[in-house]
This record gives sequence, C-alpha cells and structure tokens, in this order.
Amino acid sequence: MTKAPLSEILDALEGLYGPPAPPETVDPFEMILWETVAYLVDDKTRRQAFLALRERVGTSPGEILAAPFETLVEITSCGPSAEQRADRLRQAAGIAMDQFDGDLMAAARLPFVAARKAMKQFPGVGDPGAEKILLFSKSYPSFTFESNGLRVLLRLGFGKESTNYSTSYRSAQADVAEQLTPEFGACVRAYQLLRMHGQTTCKTASPRCGECGITALCAYFAGHS
Repeated sequence: MTKAPLSEILDALEGLYGPPAPPETVDPFEMILWETVAYLVDDKTRRQAFLALRERVGTSPGEILAAPFETLVEITSCGPSAEQRADRLRQAAGIAMDQFDGDLMAAARLPFVAARKAMKQFPGVGDPGAEKILLFSKSYPSFTFESNGLRVLLRLGFGKESTNYSTSYRSAQADVAEQLTPEFGACVRAYQLLRMHGQTTCKTASPRCGECGITALCAYFAGHS
C-alpha cells in the first residue's frame, strides 16, 4: 500500500480529536522541567506536578536551587522515583546556571547544531527532546516526534523501522520532510496530533484498529487485515 499524504492524515486526525491544545509552556527551561518533574505518569498528573512546582517553588533555575529538597520531593511524589526526580530538577537548574547563566532561550537561539547540543546537556534529553524544545520555543522548526508519534508514523508507512530508535526516528523524519515544509505551526500540530493518536488508539502492543478512524490511510492496517 502506498502511504497516504501526511497532510491528509493530519487533517483526519484533527477531525477525530479536534485542534490540539496550546502547549503548556514554550519556555525552553520550563519544557525541561515539564519532562523532569514526573516519571511514568499521564499528562494530567504531569500537569498537576508542573503547576505545583510553578506555584510552590517557581520555575527559574535560581528558584529551584533555592528550594528545600523536601519540597521538591513532595512535588515529584506523584510518580515513582520521587527523590531521583527532585535531584534531576536540581541538576537541570545547576546546568542552566553554570553553563548558560540561567538563560536557556539565548542558548536556543544559537546555530541549530549548537542549540541542539546545548539542550542535550540536560538529563534525559536526546535528539528528539532537544529538537522538540527548539521547535516549541520557536527557535528552529523541524518535524520531530516522541515515541508515540514515531510509532504512528512507522505504521502509516513513513520511514523504516529499525531496532535502533535513533535510526527509526531519522528515517521517519526524512520521509516526512519530503512531504511538508518545516514551519512552526505545522510541525507543532503534527507532533501533537500524532502523539495523541499513539497514546489513545495506536498503542504499542495492542493497537485499537477497530476503533481507529484512519485505517483507510494506514499501511499497517492494510497489512494486518
């Protein structure tokens, strides 16, 4: 089956889920905190933890470094490894202060390769996470995806799946780039819609193909029906 145009797929997904909500934050350091503050939790729980951090401590590097460790542990206790999460918040704040004088937006405005390298200095941030930060902060537009979105793309026929995550990611990214011109709004929309579909329907072990509204566009479904 020839893969469907990505623009058609995204329009269909938006018809199913509605327009994506605006990101919780577009500040580079806050995006790192968003990913760090909780582990193995759903978006609602992560948002509650992030808002608690913002309200009880603040989200600047200096505020996090000044906060009692016990307070950070209380905030991160919504999921497992609370002390490790709290320690990572402090690590991230320390890197932001020591390496970037507390100003990650300036680092995000560096030339692309240097900006991505700067974001990858933070715990748990690889190429996809760094590219998401640069995209959502409107520093550099690129088609980037997290694991849910990548899984959806591979099943739709974009890229070639590999045992190496990075290889699969780059393959799908290159395939998508052939169809759409990188632009901030379009890239963020694609990221959010594909992630949402992967979380709710196109799951890892048991994709809910019987409930899916885009099976007519899906190479995976065509090969398994």
